Amino acid sequence: MTNERDILITEVALRDGSHAVNHQFTVEQVRDIAKGVAEANIPYIEVAHGDGLAGSSLQYGFSKVDEMELIEAAVDAVDGKSKVAVLLLPGIGTLTELKQAADLGVKMARIATHVTEADVAPQHIAYAKELGLETVGFLMMSHMAPVEKLVEQAKLMESYGADTVYVVDSAGYLVPDQVTERIHALKESLGVNIGFHGHNNLSLAMANTLAAINAGATRIDGSIRCLGAGAGNTQTEVLIAACERFGIKTGVDLYKIMDVAEDVVAPMLQVPQEITRDSLTLGYAGVYSSFALHAKRAAEKFGVDSRDILIELGNRKVVGGQEDMIIDVASELAKAKSAVAAK
Repeated sequence: MTNERDILITEVALRDGSHAVNHQFTVEQVRDIAKGVAEANIPYIEVAHGDGLAGSSLQYGFSKVDEMELIEAAVDAVDGKSKVAVLLLPGIGTLTELKQAADLGVKMARIATHVTEADVAPQHIAYAKELGLETVGFLMMSHMAPVEKLVEQAKLMESYGADTVYVVDSAGYLVPDQVTERIHALKESLGVNIGFHGHNNLSLAMANTLAAINAGATRIDGSIRCLGAGAGNTQTEVLIAACERFGIKTGVDLYKIMDVAEDVVAPMLQVPQEITRDSLTLGYAGVYSSFALHAKRAAEKFGVDSRDILIELGNRKVVGGQEDMIIDVASELAKAKSAVAAK
């Protein structure tokens, strides 16, 4: 297998996939997945709580194991074959956690903000660079801003020192033409690498990812066995096969990544990653993919339809970090339902 690559893939199952397992990854699971993925020649493996460093909390969900233990296990397991990355959302994670991760051997920091809030990230990007980390600006919910605003925010990320800037389809809302337009715009306006992170809530993650590659994105996220928030992400092993069909070099061993998906990851899943009515509603309404589980729990508590919660959240343009709104919306819907029944 050649190391020549047209695109560089970051495996996100050990971060985004944390949502799918309710943040219950064990050290053994992280070690096994990271080792297998590294042996398949994936260049980057992201490890953290689903909501990034320091995400383990009442609001976002508690991790089974402290994330620093998981990061340390991953670094040890990859044995230099891959680089371990972390995600940090300013306001959740701090410079302290970033330094701890770097001391454990992390090589990449992905600094994530809402698509219109890049200006909260300069100190985090600067500190990541000071620590010697490859640094990524991660513009979440990219469907919520016009292309001109996306370019403006991406330029800010670049000015802060980001080596790469990502278009992040956090809700799985974008369609291929919209992805193409956004990647083209960033390619024309920035001098750094452009990346894409997709979600599969409308079953478009693969199409959107290929559109991004065709438009010039060279940093691409995948998640083995589609493991991620909502209906999951672009499925890594399928992406590798599709890229080979299209003559796109990834440098990844297809058989090995397929084997890790089938023999290591699949047995860990309580249920297959699939497009459910709730995850479909996320993509339809343009709602942050990690809201699905929270909305389901609120629906059960208040006796309302989780889809109604998600649709209303979409109408209100709620973004990541506003998980508390899920309870408010569920309560309001329950009161409205009771009022109608009383008439």
